[in-house]
Amino acid sequence: MVKKAVCLISGGIDSCVTAFMAKKQGYEIYALTINYGQRHKKELESAKKIALFLKAKKHIIININLSKFGGSSLIDKTKKIEKNRSLQEIGKNIPSTYVPARNTVFLSIALAFAEAICGDAVFIGATATDYSGYPDCRAEFIDAFQKLSDIATKKGLENKPIKIIAPLISLTKSQIIKKGFELKAPLDKTWSCYVGGKKACGRCDSCLLRLKGFKELGMKDPIEYNFLPDWYKKNL
Repeated sequence: MVKKAVCLISGGIDSCVTAFMAKKQGYEIYALTINYGQRHKKELESAKKIALFLKAKKHIIININLSKFGGSSLIDKTKKIEKNRSLQEIGKNIPSTYVPARNTVFLSIALAFAEAICGDAVFIGATATDYSGYPDCRAEFIDAFQKLSDIATKKGLENKPIKIIAPLISLTKSQIIKKGFELKAPLDKTWSCYVGGKKACGRCDSCLLRLKGFKELGMKDPIEYNFLPDWYKKNL
């Protein structure tokens, strides 16, 4: 019997690599992207390209406008996105880009999708290493959501629980990128920048963590940037 997995695909490197890991493990991929009212649509464009590259069985884009709640600079343009922070600063606190309960909302929708298709797993690209400090990207959160899945679904009660899988949870950004190249994932089609625009800004936390990952591998990021920090350009 074919194994089915719902893969949350945001358009970034982490979710892209996660989906390719699921495919490598033999899952039939059902891609899910959430249009949650973010500042720009570049992520959605990248998610579509990744799903096509994956040859996903289905790709569903759900509209849930979290900007009506506010509470994050990713969905409220009146709030400033942190920029030009040192790598040492990133992850030390919860930044303005944290979207309240986002991964809880996303996983709940993915779980519903997985149960509807008699799926076996939900894959999410959460990582707690080289990350921005979001509370819903930690192993404790994934473990807690697994327990919720086990008791809150028909499949769980039938002892056929849907697995909540976060294969990147303990990997660094450079390890994730390396894994992506090994799986021949289209990293050149991914988008990580919080700001949007024709080119990535190179100044937000997400851009800086991404550049750090490529730098540690001694590799050039395949996407274009409006700005590159000196530490990235040095000896590259």
